Amino acid sequence: MDPTQKFLLFLLVGVAATLSLATNSPVPQWPASCTPREREALLAFKRGITGDPAGRLTSWKRGSHDCCQWRGVRCSNLTGHVLELHLRNNFPRYDEATALVGHISTSLISLEHLEHLDLSNNNLVGPAGRFPRFVSSLRNLIYINFSGMPLTGMVPPQLGNITKLQYLDLSHGIGMYSTDIQWLTNLPALRYLGLSNVNLSRVSDWPRVVNMNSYLIVLDLSGCSLTSASQSFSQLNLTRLEKLDLSYNNFNQPLASCWFWNLTSLTYLDLIMNILPGQFPDSLGDMKALQVFRFSSNGHSIIMPNLLQNLCNLEILDLGGLSSCNITELLDSLMHCLTKRIRKLYLWDNNITGTLPTGVGKFTSLDTLDLSHNQLTGSVPYEISMLTSLAKIDLSLNNLTGEITEEHLAGLKSLKSLNLYYNPYLKIVLGDEWLPPFRLEVARFGSCQLGPMFPSWLQWMVNIKELDIWSTGITDQLPHWFWTTFSKATDLVISSNNISGSLPANMETMSLERLYLGSNQITGVIPILPPNLTWLEIQNNMLSGSVASKTFGSAPQLVFMDLSSNNIKGHIPGSICELQHLQYLNLANNHLEGEFPQCIGMTELQHFILNNNSLSGKVPSFLKGCKQLKYLDLSQNKFHGRLPSWIGNFSEVQILILNNNSFSGHIPTSITNLAKLARLNLANNNISGVLP
Repeated sequence: MDPTQKFLLFLLVGVAATLSLATNSPVPQWPASCTPREREALLAFKRGITGDPAGRLTSWKRGSHDCCQWRGVRCSNLTGHVLELHLRNNFPRYDEATALVGHISTSLISLEHLEHLDLSNNNLVGPAGRFPRFVSSLRNLIYINFSGMPLTGMVPPQLGNITKLQYLDLSHGIGMYSTDIQWLTNLPALRYLGLSNVNLSRVSDWPRVVNMNSYLIVLDLSGCSLTSASQSFSQLNLTRLEKLDLSYNNFNQPLASCWFWNLTSLTYLDLIMNILPGQFPDSLGDMKALQVFRFSSNGHSIIMPNLLQNLCNLEILDLGGLSSCNITELLDSLMHCLTKRIRKLYLWDNNITGTLPTGVGKFTSLDTLDLSHNQLTGSVPYEISMLTSLAKIDLSLNNLTGEITEEHLAGLKSLKSLNLYYNPYLKIVLGDEWLPPFRLEVARFGSCQLGPMFPSWLQWMVNIKELDIWSTGITDQLPHWFWTTFSKATDLVISSNNISGSLPANMETMSLERLYLGSNQITGVIPILPPNLTWLEIQNNMLSGSVASKTFGSAPQLVFMDLSSNNIKGHIPGSICELQHLQYLNLANNHLEGEFPQCIGMTELQHFILNNNSLSGKVPSFLKGCKQLKYLDLSQNKFHGRLPSWIGNFSEVQILILNNNSFSGHIPTSITNLAKLARLNLANNNISGVLP
């Protein structure tokens, strides 16, 4: 600001003050502009950015003198000093489409008044990939968020110098570690500590250290390789702690020996994916503030249902993978005060016995109910239709019987995911004219009784992403609407039925990633495939004709392809060589002829199965580069020539079947290098000489 501008501003303030005295009105305040030194520091920071795909720094220009107006910058209205930098990438982790790329310039040291620094979910690690230690010199920082940045190396203990710090999040890096977190005791004002995925395996006294931060509200130490939580305290200082996440660690100790059961202030407790066997302590029943309790996948733990009776604030309960209990006792304990509150209930893989009680209809706030992989028997009660908020229900892998009718589903207007997979004695009976009140995104009915006719109500499921009707007893033709209705689907599992029909000519417009059509009566030719397809099974069908030249090249992401046991004839098109990611190829039991194309770069094959065709030529030489090959079957064809010496280079091969061809010459001695070979068949060839 030049002297003339300063004078005019002074004059305006003076006039305003005079008017204020005359009218008894407050003096208007004008925001101060940023200082030149801090503007230059921000411009230097921008020069360290090599990628800004979302254009978040486009307003940071030298010609724009007031950096307080730049996007992501907030200044003091009184002094003009930069107080906050908000450059968070709102997409998860360091998404390449939106993340800032480059390094964090040391010029930020000039922002001496900076209180808030958020660079999360960006890729600002520079060539070293380390946490920028100079940040520890910014002594006025209250908030640091570097979560979701691909940082490596040691967490600098100098962070303990920022004694005003209230919020610190270094979660979800790719290789950060610490051997001593004593520096945390220098941060008495700390409210939030996020060190998720920071390796703390060599820190044994972590409970003692965090217990000294009495103002902590959130503590996230998930995935930190912690090994023990059995410490005890004469005084527990974490009386303000509301959220504790210790999931995905290496605890292996009796459940009741953990120190945190007396934290009655907790509203959120996550302990999933540890090894904490034994019986839950009675003190769980005193944690009445809990809203979220996650404890799945912890071994053989036992919970007495009565411990849940007084947890009247629970909204999410995840107890998957515990020991056995009775479904009626468990739900009765939750009915004490949770019927109108609990939203998500995960009780999968608990060896739960009994029949689903009618009282399940009282949990009217439920949006997720997962009772999969248990021992439930009997029929599903009609009262389940009362769960009008239910978006996901999973009853798969049980022993349910009876029928699912329109009466069960009529009230489920919010339903998005319905999983009844593998209940072989459960029959789904829904009328041809029934109009569902919901639009499913996931529908899994594999092994249930759904047939014999193709269920017409599925035509309304235009939002389907995953459909599984494997082995459901359907003996019908694919309806005319099938491929159009499911054009948005990524997974279609239709195998092991008696379904007839053909693949659509415009299949390349579909969103399919995985297609399972094996063991049906599908006829016609293979059309051009969807571009995102990674898995294709159409074995044991009645496909015929030759494969068009562009068929395989349209799906370059294919990893698994099984077209065996059909009536496909003709030559294998060269476009198969475009499947550079292919690991499994099975073309057995067809009428293919000619030589297999010489593919360059198709080196990821592990299973190469061509038996029982009329293929000819020598062993395809491109196989020499397939170092991970485990299964090679060229039997019952017209292959000829000598077995190549490089056949002994397959260090992973377990099955080698070359019988019923016209191979000649000696068996190469290199075949003795196949250390993992379990099955070898060279019968019915013209091979001579002695065994190596």
